[in-house]
Amino acid sequence: MTTGDPDYRDSALEFPTDFVFGSATAAYQIEGAVAEDGRGPSIWDTFSHTPGAVLNGDTGDVADDHYHRLDADLDLMKELGLEAYRFSIAWPRIQPTGRGPANEAGLAFYDRLVDGLIARGIRPIATLYHWDLPQALEDAGGWTERSTAEAFADYARIMGERLGDRVEVWTTLNEPWCSAYLGYGVGIHAPGRTDDAAALAAVHHLNLAHGLALQALEEVVSNDPGFSITLNLHVPRPDGDTGAEAVRLIDGIANRVFLDPLLNGHYPADVLADTASVTDWSFVRDGDLEAISAVPITLLGVNYYSSSRVRLFDESDEVSEDREKALSGPSPWPGVGRQVEFLAEDGPLTEMGWNIDPSGLEDLLVGLHDEFPALPLMVTENGAAFADEVSDDGAVHDVDRTDFLRRHFTAAHRAMQRGADLRGYQVWSLLDNFEWSLGYSKRFGIVRVDYDTLERLPKDSARWYTELIRSRQLPDVPSAPPVE
Repeated sequence: MTTGDPDYRDSALEFPTDFVFGSATAAYQIEGAVAEDGRGPSIWDTFSHTPGAVLNGDTGDVADDHYHRLDADLDLMKELGLEAYRFSIAWPRIQPTGRGPANEAGLAFYDRLVDGLIARGIRPIATLYHWDLPQALEDAGGWTERSTAEAFADYARIMGERLGDRVEVWTTLNEPWCSAYLGYGVGIHAPGRTDDAAALAAVHHLNLAHGLALQALEEVVSNDPGFSITLNLHVPRPDGDTGAEAVRLIDGIANRVFLDPLLNGHYPADVLADTASVTDWSFVRDGDLEAISAVPITLLGVNYYSSSRVRLFDESDEVSEDREKALSGPSPWPGVGRQVEFLAEDGPLTEMGWNIDPSGLEDLLVGLHDEFPALPLMVTENGAAFADEVSDDGAVHDVDRTDFLRRHFTAAHRAMQRGADLRGYQVWSLLDNFEWSLGYSKRFGIVRVDYDTLERLPKDSARWYTELIRSRQLPDVPSAPPVE
């Protein structure tokens, strides 16, 4: 056994018997069947059919056809040894317009999914919202309106009444940072709006939706489940003399604007000041902050892929292409993006262009534990896209991905050794799928999907993961690539 490897390639590390290994997906990325059995259109249906919005004009109309291949996919999960499966429920499959009575066919599909998981000994972790807002709600203002948060609570109640005796963990929202900033600020995700003030209004109404949904769930569930939210918390590293200030700005708008109302009952004063030129936050009404934190979460979901290096733009420097873009274009960092420079990373990088930094996961988990020591954590997404190929032997030897996972599981184990109360790890993703605005150009799955035949093929990373789950010890990775 090796420990303390600077490249995070420790081996034979043991995970506790109650540590929950699983994998994750999202409804729009895998289900398909977008116009079947009463499902209504979502903002991602509209956005993906908008010319130029998604690479190659790809859509989720068919995706992985999981809707029609549910039983086979459940059998695959059992074959891989998954102990948990984190899935999302398509709101427009339950309420086609986001309001009104439930669609029985939609409820029946998730009944089958949850019952199928339990029958195979796999714990259901349900996410209520993974970005597929019913289009009718967006037409009425979407997440910029408090009425959407109220509608979300009604939807949560419907799901709690139907599945509230079987789901083990309820997650309200997945990555509200993306919903608010990529969807309403920079416009590269659905609904494709570019308005800083709208993005910050969306932040608040997503936070409010979380709180109202947990209140609704608490009233109707019967099996004492966990309550959670999943955040893609950012890990900015300071660079140079202005790095600390840049970190403060990004940490505020990316992390604390969600964590503070959720766990501390208020919005950060510095974030309100930093964004005062964008909005006066008058959409925050009396009682909202109490509602957001009224039902305590029992588990915080952490999505982690990469870190970043930041500093303030130097006013004396010649205006670079990056800064000109930051100054003139829409920003995913409302109120602060025109001040902060994100520096290019040297590598190694994934196919997404993201740096591979397992130390960022360790630092993030330990930092959360230090700030919120009583709060259990779970890695709800971690994985990587690489240029997978089917070899002549018919297999996918994805050494890069397997090595990525090994190094990040090492980071998670180190965080646990330092005290972090980490309860489990859901690898992203079970299947290659529709990667949002990048269409089908990036493959994150530990199982390959042939988009022509829809055939599933477990990659070497899936077999490695199966061995980790079976043995509860971190396996080596043959022919691991060097760290550049």
